[in-house]
Amino acid sequence: MLSKEHIQAALRPIAEPTLKRSLVELQWIRDMMVKEERVSLTVVCLEKNEETQRLLEQEIRDRLASAGVSHVHIRFREASEREREEVVGRQETRGNEGAEEPPGEEVLRKGHAAGLEKLPILDPKAGVKFIAIASGKGGVGKSTVTVNLAAALARHGQRVGLIDADIYGFSVPDMMGIEEVPNVDEGAIIPVERFGVKVMSMGFFIRENNPVIWRGPMLGKMLRQFFVDVEWGELDYMLLDLPPGTGDVALDVHQMIPHSSEIIVTTPHATAAFVAARAGAMALQTNHEILGVVENMAYYECSGCGQKEYIFGRGGGARLAETLHTGLLAQIPVGAPDNHPAEPDFSPCVYKQDSAIGQIYDEIAQQVMNKYAED
Repeated sequence: MLSKEHIQAALRPIAEPTLKRSLVELQWIRDMMVKEERVSLTVVCLEKNEETQRLLEQEIRDRLASAGVSHVHIRFREASEREREEVVGRQETRGNEGAEEPPGEEVLRKGHAAGLEKLPILDPKAGVKFIAIASGKGGVGKSTVTVNLAAALARHGQRVGLIDADIYGFSVPDMMGIEEVPNVDEGAIIPVERFGVKVMSMGFFIRENNPVIWRGPMLGKMLRQFFVDVEWGELDYMLLDLPPGTGDVALDVHQMIPHSSEIIVTTPHATAAFVAARAGAMALQTNHEILGVVENMAYYECSGCGQKEYIFGRGGGARLAETLHTGLLAQIPVGAPDNHPAEPDFSPCVYKQDSAIGQIYDEIAQQVMNKYAED
């Protein structure tokens, strides 16, 4: 069966005409979708030239035909200014062997210690259920839902792993109150455990909240290391906090884990739900099951009188669930955990089990477990 890796291997010899470097290594073959014997992809070119594109297209089609691909759809677009700058930056990095290692590179390098076998990617046949948490846009509380669902599943006695796959907007370590970093044991990276959840995040490898300026292959390598080089042990559930939207990182995750299910997070606002539908459509187009929709910030409840104020509108979550032919798992009100920094289990964003919102997350966890029990 054809895979993204097979396609990339077939296309690796094809060089960008001006740069004379592999399009695959440049990460300039984008948006790749592989289904049976059909392949769809986008090619980024330094210069948009009809004759150059024609020659490139013919070479791509010839190589893919040799690899057993019967139908190919190819789109071309010119490189953006940022993509052009990235190429220059990569060339400088390759020639700068004396430069300081990126933060966390030592831990990642130890995970590739010579002579040690790679750990196998987690296998769903071993009983691991992969659940990706997605949203159409940022700021809807997707990461909050992820960390609280992970903690709730752990409270139900499940063995839970969590990958913060939001590479540019990593926030899971801070949200869970994690202060330590992963260790390396005999070549394997050991995830940090908090609230019974094993956690890996780009945030462990960035100093002082610096922005992530990695691109292309380095991002793909980081995500793959989270699966391959981490000693997860036995798990029941693996949750992935995806980047918002339908960009390259989210698409890579979809292709790395074609057997995962998804939960879509939105607010009740009509526009937020409309945008979230794109993330849901991407899941369906890549053959991912949607477990349900979570409507976050559904209302504000007065602590004195209990009256509900629908400050962001009403009905967006239900309409989204109907559009995606799935169920509405929960409507979570606006709130903040009643935690104190002096408490040993303090975290800025994880709700206690005995809180009202904590109980909602326990109910979501129970619904998720019930859905898998029915399969």
